Amino acid sequence: MAENNDQVDQKKLSAAARLFDVRRVIGGLFVVYGVIVTLIGLFDSQAEIDKAEGVRINLWMGIGMLVLGLLFLLWLRLNPPKPPDPSDLGTDDDRPPAH
Repeated sequence: MAENNDQVDQKKLSAAARLFDVRRVIGGLFVVYGVIVTLIGLFDSQAEIDKAEGVRINLWMGIGMLVLGLLFLLWLRLNPPKPPDPSDLGTDDDRPPAH
């Protein structure tokens, strides 16, 4: 029974490690902002394009942000985080006494 509890705890720790991986957060934010900036770039007025000296800067930066965000998410997919080693985790004995 103790082995079963260890497996459940290991799965929870592995899920937590995947959930809080910084690559997921950074990639997700870049994708969201990339979509927003790309959409703004698609609907730029001629005055905004002229202000940027003829370059559709919002469109290009949005596409760049999308690519970067997707690369972070691809990196996470191809190289997922490894679950923490149980020996590295502290036990309840390691905690200071409550006040």
